[in-house]
Amino acid sequence: MKNKYFVFILFTFFINVQQSFSQDSPVTTIGPIVSVKIEQQKISIKTSNAYAEITVYTPSIIRVRIDNKPFKRDFSYAVIGKPIDTKANISQTENEITIATDSLKAVIQKNPFSVAFYTPGGDLINEDEKGLTTSWVGQSVTTYKKLQDNEHFIGLGEKTGNLDRKGSGYTNWNSDVYGYSTSLDPLYATIPFYIGIHHRINYGIFLDNTYQSDFNFGASNNRFSSFGARGGEMDYYFIYHKRLADIITSYTYLTGRMPLPPLWSLGYQQNRYSYYPESEVMRIAHTLRENHIPADGITLDIHYMDKYQLFTWNKNRFPDPSAMNAELNKLGFKTTVIVDPGIKVEQGAKAYEDGLKDDVYIKYPDGQPYTGEVWPGWCNFTDFTSQKGRDWWHKQVKFFADAGVSGIWNDMNEFSTWGQKAPDNILFDFDGRPTTHLKAHNVYGLQMARASYDGALEHFNERPFVLSRSGYAGLQRYSALWTGDNRAEDDHMLLGVRLLSSLGLSGVSFSGMDIGGFTGNPSIPLYAKWMQLGAFIPYYRNHSANDSKLAEPWTFGKDVLEIARNYISLRYKLMPYLYSTFYGSTQNGLPVMRSLAINYTFDQKVLSAEYQNQYEFGDAFMVAPFESNKGFGKIYFPEGTWYDLYTGEKENGGQEKIIPLKINKLPVYVKGGSIIPMQSLVQTTAELPTDTLYMHIYNGNEINHFVYYEDDGKSFDYKKGAFYKRTITFDPAKQVITFGPPEGNYSSHFKYIKLILHGFSQVSTIQAGSDKIKLEDSEFSFLGSGINDDLQDRTYQVENCLIKQAVISNSKEDIQINY
Repeated sequence: MKNKYFVFILFTFFINVQQSFSQDSPVTTIGPIVSVKIEQQKISIKTSNAYAEITVYTPSIIRVRIDNKPFKRDFSYAVIGKPIDTKANISQTENEITIATDSLKAVIQKNPFSVAFYTPGGDLINEDEKGLTTSWVGQSVTTYKKLQDNEHFIGLGEKTGNLDRKGSGYTNWNSDVYGYSTSLDPLYATIPFYIGIHHRINYGIFLDNTYQSDFNFGASNNRFSSFGARGGEMDYYFIYHKRLADIITSYTYLTGRMPLPPLWSLGYQQNRYSYYPESEVMRIAHTLRENHIPADGITLDIHYMDKYQLFTWNKNRFPDPSAMNAELNKLGFKTTVIVDPGIKVEQGAKAYEDGLKDDVYIKYPDGQPYTGEVWPGWCNFTDFTSQKGRDWWHKQVKFFADAGVSGIWNDMNEFSTWGQKAPDNILFDFDGRPTTHLKAHNVYGLQMARASYDGALEHFNERPFVLSRSGYAGLQRYSALWTGDNRAEDDHMLLGVRLLSSLGLSGVSFSGMDIGGFTGNPSIPLYAKWMQLGAFIPYYRNHSANDSKLAEPWTFGKDVLEIARNYISLRYKLMPYLYSTFYGSTQNGLPVMRSLAINYTFDQKVLSAEYQNQYEFGDAFMVAPFESNKGFGKIYFPEGTWYDLYTGEKENGGQEKIIPLKINKLPVYVKGGSIIPMQSLVQTTAELPTDTLYMHIYNGNEINHFVYYEDDGKSFDYKKGAFYKRTITFDPAKQVITFGPPEGNYSSHFKYIKLILHGFSQVSTIQAGSDKIKLEDSEFSFLGSGINDDLQDRTYQVENCLIKQAVISNSKEDIQINY
């Protein structure tokens, strides 16, 4: 009896302690479910401490929304995709609720509330960590997920470190980080979307919360991964597909896809901080042409302005900007200008007075405009989260259109001020949902890019180009992104590769880094390697600071000039392939620059630190960059057949190989089965190539499709059907190459197709319709600009591939070629 009494007392003591701990704990857990309401695709839940909504968004996306108070009106700057009517079977028992589509199943435990996701076959994809689930510490909310065995994490946008985020933690708070280290976090942009990989399963999670957010992928613990924010709701979208590429497609269904860029923006861009006066700009343009360096853009940094004041030109340096830009256009150049958000506080200044009159500036709670110091001095800042502020900005963009500017470069839009400590209490409209800097900070860059893009749409007569340093999820709808003020160092070049690969995994296809490094002075080998690499990244811009040495291609000597010219020329010859790949991004969200994890997700080697800098450029090329001071490099060839781009030498997949490294050659390989359209060399995209399209086809074991795309490269007529598109298929099983019938009402630039076959040594003839055509044995060189092709003083030996070739008419009908 005494023992039973003692047990009862002990049990009561523990219950009281637990209740006391729960009541007094600084951590508020979500608690058990107390009520459930089921409505078609949505479940509304009340727990003891919170509210939750679980919504079937598409067959492959489930949205989880949690708050510790009743929900406010739904709003997002990132998500534009709407829920799709989906057949969802929802049932519940005393202990759990089950949601099942044909692609994904979610099971919600009732005590306490927790969520687990399964494949339709019942395999666990992801689950809340039991005992932790979702909780609050003050205003901060965090969801904890159980770490799966050997789980890896990729994505999260612009993040330093390894491509695989496992074992690391990250913070999202857009920051101006001049000359950042290769391990610094955070950087300039926030994209709170990542992909988890384990047990041949992959999934995506997008946390749509604009407060400072934190992600933990097993840093300082072996129990959980987690994501959370310093305020606001726990609002995340769970995405599951069998293929990682489809996860990116679903994510960009939610957050949008890039518009078709102007063709000129895919060409080489020459920049420096800064080119001035006008005579220097024209000298750069003419020197590019004299040296036969293909180029399409010249970018002007802040010294084009009058005392750095926005919406002004320095009339001493640039007396007639319209005439200068007209002359540049004649030479085949488009002008991009830098645009910062700060409007100098100066009585009588037109932009400043207009902003005051239209009441567009960010304010303190007492109604006084917030003032921060940047390049022009003390400035006010447009509230881009208000429609009024964006409309005002649209009107200002006419200033650039009137001067013949073609591109807008948004800088300092984190937003940055000297001291880097804008106060928490400044107020933003947030589209009719007034809030503080804490919530608005991370979307400021996104909304500035939006305002700039929409203003350019209104005033430019052609497709606008917008480049941004900062942004939030969804920025791809308006802008390209570059990785800010990097350093002229080998580790920064390779970090840039990983940053761009990660951005591609996170929905941002149009991205770039400052080629050659912004701060510091690259060595000759580093500059040569970086210029080669630039030919295989989406946005190809050479940029350097005013306190560094000149960094145009001709400033590093004759040999480097030849190397740079060769690779820039190669990019221009690849323009049909590149433009078609960008078109693909507008349709499915897949990036131009692709981590190997997209196509080889479950190959453990592609995420290892040893091979993480390798990537695919489109679906055909694999690029393997190394430090400029290395004599040898180790490459991993994933599954399949691979061809050395320059020699055509074949490599089998599934192997590692040590290769010699040369200053004049970037290791690039072509996947077997690839289809690569090319054109003759031009010096600018404003120049038409010859009438023959060079169609390179590489023999392989797998069927492959390539969507070839053309339009005028500048207008929006493609939206009215003025495009030319056809699907090209290589089918080794049937030994046939087919060109599907063209779609659209645009006429191709090319009258003829030259088939260039790689790896078809046993084939001597092809059958094109009723015509039997003998293949010509020949050689092909991918490098060489045509300048020194017949000269004896070429520094580097030209390498050639052995090919078979034949010319056919570019018929408007189906073309079938049997071999």
